[in-house]
Amino acid sequence: MTQDAPLVRDVFPDLAAELVQLLEEEGERDLALCAHDLRLVAECGCGDDFCQSLRTHDHPPDRPYGPGHRMVCLLPECGLLNLDVVGRRIVYVEIIDRPPMRRGTAAASPVGPGGAEVPVREV
Repeated sequence: MTQDAPLVRDVFPDLAAELVQLLEEEGERDLALCAHDLRLVAECGCGDDFCQSLRTHDHPPDRPYGPGHRMVCLLPECGLLNLDVVGRRIVYVEIIDRPPMRRGTAAASPVGPGGAEVPVREV
């Protein structure tokens, strides 16, 4: 399922660029490389107007991440950006108290193999 999801950089190009830059600044080079290729598996869907968080890898929402989990707190100019990382994979991007993200023009309706529209789930 994850490989069928659109790239975050196509849907939210400004966010993807910011994540890469902030991770580089934090000395998280491996994660910066991963951030460039994150997939948008699902948007949070919690309904809170201050939350724009994204799931970037399949994961059951009712279970903890388990061994190898760590949180990387980034220092954006405004709001909060926290990453849940399992091993060397970013699995969730917590986006709190930030201006609304702009969708990229190429990603207004993500298209998958065969020209079929790729839905973005809410979790």
